[in-house]
Amino acid sequence: MKKLSVSLVVFAVCFYSLFSFNTEAQFTSKPPPPLKLSDPLPANLFIELAKNVNPTVVNISTSAIARGTRLRDPMMELFEQFYGVRPQQPRSNKPQKLSLGTGFIIREDGLILTNNHVVQGADLIQVQLTEKSDKLYDAKLIGSDARLDVALIKIDAGSKMPAASLGSSKDLQVGEWVAAFGNPFGHGHSMTKGIVSSLGRDIGEINKVPLVQTDASINPGNSGGPLVNSKGYVIGMNQAIDARAQGIGFAIPIDDIKKILPDLESRGSIRKGYIGVSLGDLDPEAATHVGLTEDSGGAVIVSIERDGPAARAGLKPYDIVLEFGAEKIKSSTGLMDAVADSSIGEKTKVVVLRDRKKVNLTIEVMERPSDQKLAQKLNKRANPQPGQKAPNNFGFTLSDLDDSLKDQWDIPQDVKKPIILTVEQGTMASLAGLKPGDLILDVNKEEVSSAKDVFAKLGKKANTFRIARGNRIIVVTISD
Repeated sequence: MKKLSVSLVVFAVCFYSLFSFNTEAQFTSKPPPPLKLSDPLPANLFIELAKNVNPTVVNISTSAIARGTRLRDPMMELFEQFYGVRPQQPRSNKPQKLSLGTGFIIREDGLILTNNHVVQGADLIQVQLTEKSDKLYDAKLIGSDARLDVALIKIDAGSKMPAASLGSSKDLQVGEWVAAFGNPFGHGHSMTKGIVSSLGRDIGEINKVPLVQTDASINPGNSGGPLVNSKGYVIGMNQAIDARAQGIGFAIPIDDIKKILPDLESRGSIRKGYIGVSLGDLDPEAATHVGLTEDSGGAVIVSIERDGPAARAGLKPYDIVLEFGAEKIKSSTGLMDAVADSSIGEKTKVVVLRDRKKVNLTIEVMERPSDQKLAQKLNKRANPQPGQKAPNNFGFTLSDLDDSLKDQWDIPQDVKKPIILTVEQGTMASLAGLKPGDLILDVNKEEVSSAKDVFAKLGKKANTFRIARGNRIIVVTISD
């Protein structure tokens, strides 16, 4: 059976909103120093760029203390899939080095821009201004956003510092010369050159916004470094590569970064929309099962927080969101971004598929509670309880949900579906892939709400189940 591609968000979606004050006034950059270039095509172009940009580029190293689990290097998260690198770090109560990345100074008082994945999870962030310097400055995390992969840190160097000049990415053209600066594999203050290969690369798995593609070499350690144009203006921030080929790197457009800088500095984060749901995606088989075409998409509401915006709007678990406002929803990530682009407090029309019928609803997007408050909603699972044994030696036990089972399996209180408690090895249910914790939504395309319903609709030989498993909706067929 095809495996479902899942994109999970627990009770949260990202939302970007600006304060009323002027972003450009807050982060106005000085023009870069004039470059001493010769005509017609300056042979010394990149020499001059290096002289002007490198003083603003810094090395960033981070450390963290293991807290009962093996540490994961946040910088390598984006790259280990390409290089097969998996850091082996022993457990210890002492700080352990996690990453070496790049940042660049954007203000004379020591404000530094970098990727969120460079500093995420760090207990200690240190900045080295030049590769040969022994001086390390402790940096404070000012603000960050994981979805855009942007972070602000700050150091106090005791004097004014050289700052990079932030340009604009809106007028970029394919074919423009660019240079990438960073610390690839720890080789400090390295520079590579290339061109803008493409614009508007929509890679939702990596970033919320479309990215700038370049053939300037970007490697682990370049993360968070500036991508500059031939005039010395920063037009992007290095983020990731596509390791299926050489010369395919990606940078976050600087205009998208500049929009959120005031919120990151003043609040520590950007305001995030919230509708109180967890989301999943449909695989093609599950989509066909509920009457959708393979390419119609949609985001599955896996669970809904009691009294949250979605619950108040009338959304129900296993609704499939097809439209949010003016946006056609193709996936859970698409719904995340559609809500992210809505104004907090805005009432938005939503179209969902429920029991193979379209339903129109209106939902008010609210601001997301703190991560700490959201974490308090999670419950630990207890040992499974006995259930009713399915007939015909199918090999599973089933139970109606009660408060105890909902707590054990972290299921919202308003869900009323039978749950599989045990699956006997070697039976038809086991071979078909049923698992404890699966919620049965329908049997042979007929909706069920209790164990009694399931047993009444079971055939003797072949049966098709639509199952909710965590944040996934899948179809399972049991047959002799």
